[in-house]
Amino acid sequence: MLQFILRRLGVSAIVLLLASVLVYFLTTISGDPLAGMREQANDPKVAAQMQARIVALDLDTPWFLRYLKWLGGAVGCVWGQCNLGNDVNGNAVLDQLGSAAASTLRLVLLSVVIACIVGILVGVLTAIRQYSDFDYIITFASFVLFSLPVFWVAVLLKEYAAINYNNWIANPSFSPAQIVLTAIILGLIVMLFMGGSWKRRLLSFGIVAAVVGVAMPYFTWLRFWQYPQMGPAVIAVVILAVGAFALQTTVGFKERRVWLPALISAVLVMVVYYASWNLLSEPNWWILLGGLVLAIAVPWALGVWLGGRFRPQAVGAAMSVTLTGAFLTIVDHLFVTWPGFMALKPRPISTIGSNTPNFKGTFWESFLDNGTQLLLPTVVLAVVSIASYSRYTRAAMIDVQGQDYMRTARSKGLPERTVILRHAFRNALIPIVTIVAMDFAAVIGGAVITEQVFGWKGMGELFQTGLKNVDPAPVMAFVLVTGGVAVLFNLLSDVIYALIDPRIRV
Repeated sequence: MLQFILRRLGVSAIVLLLASVLVYFLTTISGDPLAGMREQANDPKVAAQMQARIVALDLDTPWFLRYLKWLGGAVGCVWGQCNLGNDVNGNAVLDQLGSAAASTLRLVLLSVVIACIVGILVGVLTAIRQYSDFDYIITFASFVLFSLPVFWVAVLLKEYAAINYNNWIANPSFSPAQIVLTAIILGLIVMLFMGGSWKRRLLSFGIVAAVVGVAMPYFTWLRFWQYPQMGPAVIAVVILAVGAFALQTTVGFKERRVWLPALISAVLVMVVYYASWNLLSEPNWWILLGGLVLAIAVPWALGVWLGGRFRPQAVGAAMSVTLTGAFLTIVDHLFVTWPGFMALKPRPISTIGSNTPNFKGTFWESFLDNGTQLLLPTVVLAVVSIASYSRYTRAAMIDVQGQDYMRTARSKGLPERTVILRHAFRNALIPIVTIVAMDFAAVIGGAVITEQVFGWKGMGELFQTGLKNVDPAPVMAFVLVTGGVAVLFNLLSDVIYALIDPRIRV
C-alpha cells in the first residue's frame, strides 16, 4: 500500500508540474497586463504606474524564468517556506489564498456531501423500483437538473428563495390556494415514492395531503416561522424512528444484540440533551467537536461490546441514533436562537457575500449567519451533482443486480434488504467513488461561476482577477489548490476501493 501511494504521488506530481507549466504559459500570453495604461503612457504618473507594474510582475524577465521562480516558491510549501509571489498590487498571494481557499472549500465540501447523500439515496431507490412511475419521474427530473445552466439556477434562487422569502418572513401567511396546492404536490410526491397498489397510493396521498393542509395554517397560527420550537419530545420520537428504520433495514427487531445498543444510545442522547443544555447555550467549536467524537465513540463501544456476531449492524444502528440526536440537539438550539437572529438580521437569506459585514452576535447567531450565507450557493452546486450521482448510482445498482452472486444471495433465502444493502450497494459503490473523486475538482471549477453570481470572495474571484489582470500568480494559486485537491481525492478513492471490496489490492 505504501509503495502504491508513493508511486501515485510521484505520477500526480509530474501531472501537476506539466499542468502548471501550461497554465502559466497560457496566462502570460492571454493579454497585455499594461494594455490599460499604454494610451496614457506620456503622463508621468501613468508611466510610473506602468513601471511599478513591470517590476511587480517581473515583466522584463522571460516567462519561463518567472515560472521557475514561482515553482521554487511553491515547492517551498513542502517544508513550510511557501512563497506564491505577489499580485499586480504588490499583495502577497499566499495571504489572499488562505481566506479564499477556506471560503470555497467549505462551500464545495458541504455541497458534495449533500449531493452524495441525496443523489446516492435517490439512485438506489430508482434502481430498486426500475421502470416504475417513481423511476420515470426521477429520471426526467435528473436530466432537467443536469442540463440547467448554473448561473440561471442561481438567479432564480436569489429571486424566489431569498428576496421573496425575505419579504414573506416579515409577515408569514398562506392563502387557501397555496395550502391546497402545496398539499396536493406533497401528496403526489409521497404517493409516487411509496409505490405499491393504487389503493395504497391513494391512501398515502390522502393522509399526506390532509396532514399538510392542517399543519400549514396551524404552524402559522403558532407563529412557528418566527419562533420555531422542537423540544425533547420531538427529538425522542425522531431518534426512536431512526433507530427503528436502521433495525428494519438490517436485521429486524428480533435481535436483542442489535436493538439494545440502539436503545441505550437513545437514552444517552436524551440524558446528554438535558445535561448539556447550558453548556451548549454559548459553546465553541471545540465543544461541538468533542460532542461529535462522543457521538461516534460511545455507540461504537456499545455496538462492539453488546453486538456479538451482529457487531457491524449494532454499531450502525447505535451510531445512527446518536448522530441524529446530536444533529437535532443543534437544530433545537438554532430554533431557540432564531428570533434573536431575526432581530439582528430581519432579511435572513443573503444573496451577496460569504458573511454579513460587521455582524456581531452570539455563537449560534453567527452560526445562523454563516449558514444562511452558504445556503443558496450550496444548493446551486449540489443540484447538478445530485442529478449526476443519482444516474450513476442507478446504473451501477442495475448492473450489479444481474450478477450471479445476487441470484445466489437470494437463493440462500437472505432478506431483500440484506441483498440490496450488503451485496448490491457495496459493489455498486466502486464506480460511484470514482465519480465523486473526479467530480470534487469539477465542482471547484463550477464554483467560479457560482461565486461570481453570489459575490463570494473565494477561489473564483482570485482566479478571475488574475486572468483579468494577466497576472499568473493568483491563477497559479488557484491551479495549485484545485490540482492538489484533485490528486488527494483520486488517491483517497483508490484506497477506498480496497476498503469497499477486499478483492481489490493496490
